[in-house]
Amino acid sequence: MGAQLPLPNSSLADVAKFASTLVNEEIRDEIVENIYKESSTICKNVVTYKDKEKWKTEKIDAVLTSPIWGFPIMFFMLGIVFWITIAGANVPSSLIASGFAWVEQHITQFFIAIHAPSWLHGVLVLGFFRGTGWVVSVMLPPMAIFFPLFALLENYGYLPRVAFNLDRLFKGVGAHGKQGLTMAMGFGCNAAAIMSTRIIESPRERMLAILTNNFVPCNGRWPTLILIASLYMAATFSGGMATIVTAATVMVLVLFGIAVTLFVSWFLSKTLLRGVPSHYTLELPPYRRPKIWNTVVRSSLDKSWYVLKRAVIVAAPASILTWILANITIGDSSILIHFVGFLDPFARMLGLDGFILTAFILGLPANEIVVPILLMGYLSQGALLEIDSLAEVKLIFVNQGWTWLTALNMMLFSLLHYPCGTTLFNIYKETKSKKWTFLSFLIPTMVAVLITFLIATVVRALGWI
Repeated sequence: MGAQLPLPNSSLADVAKFASTLVNEEIRDEIVENIYKESSTICKNVVTYKDKEKWKTEKIDAVLTSPIWGFPIMFFMLGIVFWITIAGANVPSSLIASGFAWVEQHITQFFIAIHAPSWLHGVLVLGFFRGTGWVVSVMLPPMAIFFPLFALLENYGYLPRVAFNLDRLFKGVGAHGKQGLTMAMGFGCNAAAIMSTRIIESPRERMLAILTNNFVPCNGRWPTLILIASLYMAATFSGGMATIVTAATVMVLVLFGIAVTLFVSWFLSKTLLRGVPSHYTLELPPYRRPKIWNTVVRSSLDKSWYVLKRAVIVAAPASILTWILANITIGDSSILIHFVGFLDPFARMLGLDGFILTAFILGLPANEIVVPILLMGYLSQGALLEIDSLAEVKLIFVNQGWTWLTALNMMLFSLLHYPCGTTLFNIYKETKSKKWTFLSFLIPTMVAVLITFLIATVVRALGWI
């Protein structure tokens, strides 16, 4: 870490010289590290272990927490989790969507049989039911895969090693090492991650974690990232290779989101949330065999059900609102089209268009409905649409003037923009503050706008499109 502490018989001048080389926040780390080293040396000399598992653990930790191998292994494990989640979620998502479509047909027949007015069918079936079906079919399979994998890593004892590795980065930007764990929780659901920030004792550092947690993609944003990556980045590949390229693209976006998290944390720790990082002493637990039922199945089902229930409750009204805006006309166009026209000039500056920005705004309650709202706007339909063919979706995008810049900035805006309604609600519950809830909305929005604007400006200035 740093220089060794002076020997007990060192002169006062030597001690003063050593202390002058340290900044305040380093002194505590030097003391703790040297106490641990001294204790470890004494322990090795006087204690004999009949069980050699402790030494095996230390040998494994020497690799998993190594400054050289720790991060590559961590990113490799994360990539594997993403690949399994992406590859495994496609089939069950299609089956669930088909099930909702079958139920929708029968509900529609019932509405016809009772001669229900078309507007009632539109609001309840094409808006509420179809929107809910989209959220369930898109969110449930990834959560059902991701949460068990995450629980396995946690129960096996690997996640504390991740926190140990990330502590170096987060401490360097004025944050807390435990923020690495809350950030990892955000991959499943940002709303659940906000609740997990309770493990951070310092109010300042907990607020840093809350304000920056949104910069990693959650289950709600994965469908958009995966769809665009599949259509554009993996367009020339097929089969398993296409899945690998898609997972690699999502992995690059995740790394970019982590970089943004660190930068924004550093900026906030120097401005709004000044302070010295609190000391983080972490005792690494031993590796243990996961308890499949108690840890993986039960906890994963509870987490999946909780997140899904909250998402459906928030997304259902948004689906109804979208249908209403798309079916009430002013002049020759719907309210939705008028709103798109108003946003289009600003959206073009970001490398997007008015339809995309409208989809994100209406998708505030739940990110899962951004893509269906976008397709609904492009096709001027009065109901949420379902994706039946990737080739058909790409043709729609191309006909609307999409370029590689549009696809790139669509993914970046999806990655960086404001939290969903469920997450904002949880932030308010945890902070009890309208100010911090608003800042948690404003900061990522400003970051998303700034980055997409800079990229679009540079690309156009260089004539790359």
